[in-house]
Amino acid sequence: MNASKDNEAVKVRLLGLDREALERQCVEWGQKPFRARQLLRWIHQRGAADFDAMTDLAHDFRRVLAQRACIEAPAVLADHESADGTRKWLLDVGSGNAVETVFIPEVDRGTLCVSTQAGCAVNCLFCSTGKQGFARNLRADEIVAQVWHAKRALGRDDDETRTPSPLRAVTNVVFMGMGEPLQNYSATLAALHLLLDDHAYGLSRRRVTVSTSGVVPMIDRLREDCPVALAVSLHAPDDALRDRLVPLNRKYPLAELMGACRRYLERAPRDFVTFEYVMLDGVNDSDAQADALLACVRGVPCKFNLIPFNPFPNSGLRRSTDARIRAFAQRLLDAGIVTTVRRTRGDDIDAACGQLAGEVQDRTRLREREQRTRSVERTRRSAVEGIRP
Repeated sequence: MNASKDNEAVKVRLLGLDREALERQCVEWGQKPFRARQLLRWIHQRGAADFDAMTDLAHDFRRVLAQRACIEAPAVLADHESADGTRKWLLDVGSGNAVETVFIPEVDRGTLCVSTQAGCAVNCLFCSTGKQGFARNLRADEIVAQVWHAKRALGRDDDETRTPSPLRAVTNVVFMGMGEPLQNYSATLAALHLLLDDHAYGLSRRRVTVSTSGVVPMIDRLREDCPVALAVSLHAPDDALRDRLVPLNRKYPLAELMGACRRYLERAPRDFVTFEYVMLDGVNDSDAQADALLACVRGVPCKFNLIPFNPFPNSGLRRSTDARIRAFAQRLLDAGIVTTVRRTRGDDIDAACGQLAGEVQDRTRLREREQRTRSVERTRRSAVEGIRP
């Protein structure tokens, strides 16, 4: 029993290997490098999980693959479909942790939102994922498996109805699910290479978007390694407020972040950065803050995506009113910046922006630390008050 488990544990997980890594692996197995391209097509384009189905591979090679490799996606714990067609899968990544993947069908595209971490360490004030704490980084195969599974699941739907639908095709992938992609850089990069590879998913760089809360050094690194479309979670027009909403800002303040955005555009497939801005009632949605936002992004070609806040329990925050969102958007539009208001999708299945929480164990014991901090602060205040004259 234990020997079987050990043998399974050392199998090469093919889903996470990009072309270069797979070529090296094929050579190690005594095969020509071109076998990697064949494997990529079978795995990612045809969704094959059975080596025996790969009929253009030699029988001996298929036997080696069966013994030494695997094509496995995390088990599906739940599969929910919203009234608006949005679909969410909850995937088991082990040790009591799960991540969420969301497919959003639209008239002209099908966007898949993938996760890169179980939980998130950034802990943005308005995001339910961050409130779950951080468990671990996902491996490259676990990130790519979300795309692989979605394509297979959506393809099965077409087979059942016998009416293939363009609304069930993954045409765009956004790294906007659970976690901060640039804090899991190597796995994110391997996944990007597979998404862009013509022998795998064959997406253009314009159709793949990495969203970051502002990890400045890794934005610069992505610019060199694999520049795709860039989205930045901005959410505030000044450092004081952003420090509170996006704690990472204390390490990489707005001036540094804007500099990284300008540098990124030198290599980006689009001529703008998308700034995401969650609309919080009475927090960041005033006319004065819209004007400050314009000053903040001056010199950075950009568009804005305003996101109505999706409430979750105990957040202490409220969604801006529709009228306030429209007025805020109009101020940006009047200044000549393309601005859209994201239509809330999938909120009836908790699949809307900021609602992805999964079932993540809080290995950082975030709530315990917050309680200890509050307790220490109360003790300090009591001591100060006790010695006042």
